[in-house]
Amino acid sequence: MKQLLLDIQPPAAPSLDNFVVGRNAETLFQLKRTLLENDDARFIYLWGESGCGKTHLIEACNTLAQSLGLNMIGVDDVHLLADDEQIALFDLYNQLRESGGMLVVSGNAAPSQMGLRDDLATRLAWGLSYQLHPLSDEEKTQALKNHATARGMKLPDEVLDYCLRHLRRDMPSLIATIDALDEWSLTSKRAVTLPLLRQLLQNAASR
Repeated sequence: MKQLLLDIQPPAAPSLDNFVVGRNAETLFQLKRTLLENDDARFIYLWGESGCGKTHLIEACNTLAQSLGLNMIGVDDVHLLADDEQIALFDLYNQLRESGGMLVVSGNAAPSQMGLRDDLATRLAWGLSYQLHPLSDEEKTQALKNHATARGMKLPDEVLDYCLRHLRRDMPSLIATIDALDEWSLTSKRAVTLPLLRQLLQNAASR
């Protein structure tokens, strides 16, 4: 029987609903309140190490705000901004404050610890500030198991272990791989196994 070789599809677009929470429940709760319930907290600063979900949340907030017609702007990786860009962000902060808009900004450390202009660092510290915590391997494993169960998929531990050891470790990429593996398993009528995953990855890499 001819088997269809499926490409691994791009990860789903970031949203607040597909963000894997881990220890960041309070942060997600506040972002939803700000965007969906017109909460008084209109300036939010997110910080943490690479891979903790900052970019996911910034992109999700921008997309949601645009769909709702909100006057909100999200700015990622503020620690990488040049001096003139920091001045522009400072001016933007003041404009949004005057107009009743909202601003969500992310960086790799607390506002006062990134070498930003003092005026900008002060503005960012005025709002709510949340440190984002990366998912542990145990939390990633449980999240992937929950996702597989929701699809009615039996996901062996050795497949999970391989994904976490050898593939990109961000959750969107891991979930996209699991989804592709499930689809190929159904199409080829073969059980989900480590050899099947390796074959899928090999075929995807050769495309």
